Amino acid sequence: MTQRHLDRLLRPSAVAVFGASDKPERVGTTVWRNLKAGGFAGPLAPVNPRLNTLDGERCYPRVSALPFTPDLAVLCTPPATVAGLVAELGAVGTRAAIVITAGLTPAQKQSALDAARPHGLRLLGPNCIGLLSPHLGLNASFTQANARPGSLALVSQSGALLTALLDWANGQGIGFSHLVSLGEHLDVDFGDLLDHLALDPHTRAILLYIESISSPRKFMSAARAAARVKPVIVVKAGRAAAGQRAAASHTGALAGEDIVIDAAIRRAGMLRVDTLKELFIAAQTLARFRDPTSPALTVMTNGGGAGVLVADAASSLGVPLAEPGPVLMQRLNAVLPANWSRGNPIDIIGDAPPQRYVDTLQALFDAPEAGAILFAQAPTAIASSIAIAQACAPLIAAHPGRVLSCWLGGETAAPARQAFEQAGIAGYDTPEEAVRAFSLMQTYRRNQVALRETPAASTIAAPDRAAARRLVDAALADGREWLNEVETKALLSAYGIAVVPGAQVPATPDAAAQAASGMRGALVLKILSPDLLHKSDVGGVRLGLVGPEAVRQAAQQMLDSLARSHPQARLQGFSVQALVQRPLAQELIVGAHVDPIFGPVLLFGHGGVAVEVLADRAVALPPLNRALARDLIDRTRVRRLLAGFRGRPPVDLDAIADVLIAVARMLADLPELAELDINPLWADAQGALALDGRIRLSPAKPAGVAHFAIRPYPDEWESRLAWQGQPLLLRPIRPEDEAAHQVFLDAVTPDDLRLRFFQAPHRLSHDELARLTQIDYEREMAFIAVDAAQQTLGVARLVRDPDNTEAEFAVLVRSDLQGRGLGRLLMQRLLDYAAARGTQRIVGDVLRENHGMLGLVKALGFEVRADAHDPAHVVRVTRTVRPTLSPLD
Repeated sequence: MTQRHLDRLLRPSAVAVFGASDKPERVGTTVWRNLKAGGFAGPLAPVNPRLNTLDGERCYPRVSALPFTPDLAVLCTPPATVAGLVAELGAVGTRAAIVITAGLTPAQKQSALDAARPHGLRLLGPNCIGLLSPHLGLNASFTQANARPGSLALVSQSGALLTALLDWANGQGIGFSHLVSLGEHLDVDFGDLLDHLALDPHTRAILLYIESISSPRKFMSAARAAARVKPVIVVKAGRAAAGQRAAASHTGALAGEDIVIDAAIRRAGMLRVDTLKELFIAAQTLARFRDPTSPALTVMTNGGGAGVLVADAASSLGVPLAEPGPVLMQRLNAVLPANWSRGNPIDIIGDAPPQRYVDTLQALFDAPEAGAILFAQAPTAIASSIAIAQACAPLIAAHPGRVLSCWLGGETAAPARQAFEQAGIAGYDTPEEAVRAFSLMQTYRRNQVALRETPAASTIAAPDRAAARRLVDAALADGREWLNEVETKALLSAYGIAVVPGAQVPATPDAAAQAASGMRGALVLKILSPDLLHKSDVGGVRLGLVGPEAVRQAAQQMLDSLARSHPQARLQGFSVQALVQRPLAQELIVGAHVDPIFGPVLLFGHGGVAVEVLADRAVALPPLNRALARDLIDRTRVRRLLAGFRGRPPVDLDAIADVLIAVARMLADLPELAELDINPLWADAQGALALDGRIRLSPAKPAGVAHFAIRPYPDEWESRLAWQGQPLLLRPIRPEDEAAHQVFLDAVTPDDLRLRFFQAPHRLSHDELARLTQIDYEREMAFIAVDAAQQTLGVARLVRDPDNTEAEFAVLVRSDLQGRGLGRLLMQRLLDYAAARGTQRIVGDVLRENHGMLGLVKALGFEVRADAHDPAHVVRVTRTVRPTLSPLD
């Protein structure tokens, strides 16, 4: 379950507290008194068989004695009573319960879940503080204070931190729409609440304190959906490396848990912050500061020291300071004293009167290169801070979301700080804090751009999955975990990754020399052994060998050395290959690893023998497209070398991106793939070439689509058929379809668009098109019909509710093709998909005048009835779906 009945939890109309007490030391006493004092307008009832009345209210002995059915029950009773109470409450119609009780055994938790499920009753907790919904006056918690109404929702896995944050926020005047303590999240979890809060009209931004994630795919699906609607800001505890485990591959050693969590948060379009204070700084900044198009910052200050502090903070955080153009410089020279700083930071001198501030601000607002403006003011005796604030606030308010402010000082600056706050201007205690806030916003915007970016189409050919499967099955049948180098290269080659071909021969000098006799030029000799994973570390690689005799001697020396240093090593043979000369190539690493939380992950970074020392890497969750792969590359320091330097031409970044995409496909196709390293991957202007690699398999199948945190493109739902005498491809929509989708919509008449969207048509923005083409296959589907010329002819959509009980459909066919059966094909495909995914009902709203659609759904067995909200114009169509086996199974 996800959103089901969460409205009863967060917006109840009646509440009962079980275990309400008159004993001061009891949790039930605090919960009851908080609830009673909060101002909740609905009926409240304490339940305790020992008491007749409590705080002037009648107290009830049991569920059956209550005078009303509570939407929400708060349980503060002993662990052994919880499951029985849940069963009783579910039977009378209660649909949400907060289990404050701690100390439930695993068996007691399971009993509570089993009791709740038949009734769809949602459980928050156990072992939680409770929740608050201040706009309702609802304080169903044992917090030490009530919360102010506001527009921030806070969901915390730690009850203690929730109470601390509440105390801090009250002191800062910060209000909330909801505060929720998850506790042990037996039922209601982060994914559930993200889905609900994304649509909550009282919530402008969602704040999360996370210690662990138990359902990664559900979390990622909900997070990506919520982040498209409103800001989601995360504090994730546990950045330290204590939880990382040793791994045999470079990738396993480098791809620790925290960097994977970073990648997940970035992929979802959320913002991660380091501290609890930053959580609120980011939230307040998002409310009052809308990031300009420029990534640079202009600093305006009346003190050189403040300017230096800002410049230092900007440098350490990678925030560029804007370079004033000639027109701006001329404007500033005209309004500032001759001894002004003549650069950024702009020091307008400590004797500045209010008008100088106004004139400088106006010049900056008129200069597009100025970007965001940091207003840093130190108090002086020349001009009062409040006079400056009163003069500047109206001008800043006329350019909303452009200025961050910092009033240095305490008592003297307080009135000015308050005046700016009342004007809606983002304010910070120190210059460094303001720069950090700007940096956080830039990170958030980059994550949002990545969430919505349209990728270019990949040119990777379809992999040879059959050859790959033979290699994997053969190794597992031999009881081997590691593929040798020759097998590894064969597997990479099956997925279109260029490799250096080589010959595998027995581990004898004569066999190595015989293989070399058929090769020209300098050669490379490598030992093959499952016990020698890092061959170069043990002398198992020799380069630049010319001729069979040199190879024979090197092979003998290698065998003698290994006999002394690693006598127990199992030798499978030698690999003999040509020595590739690409002197301008950059050494990179591409890897894959299975994270214990988020499943398969990809790694990219600076490669070579010092890969772990350099630790220049970034990770990403599969699946990947070119935009996501390029973003992964851009997050490493080696990316600057790939751009070209000192006469070196730029590297072919698309070739690297295609290697990453190919590895992501391998993770999807080969569930047995546990670890992979391609190191080094050479990349230059000619492309990318895998010189060496290691692959570890596991019969436990830790990879594969089933373990992806993000459901990949479901190519099993592609089908080819003939329609109207021409070939037609029915397939799920992809992000790369954005341009073609716009062309398709342009070919639909305004009246047909109105029938589909229920409003006057307009040309869609990039964000709107991205929402139509960059879908989450975990919770929605869109099938398109594509002809031989790759034109989109029609589209059918299905959006499931989080419980998969009901899905809403929509169909649109190009206007000149209507009436030829294409809509029926698309609609039937939706029905097949819904049946395969176990959806119970398909529903849709259709305008009464849309006779074509009404005729189609009637022919497909839909029930048609008037819409309750607009019976004169809209009908509601519904069809029950029978489950079938799915290509996904």
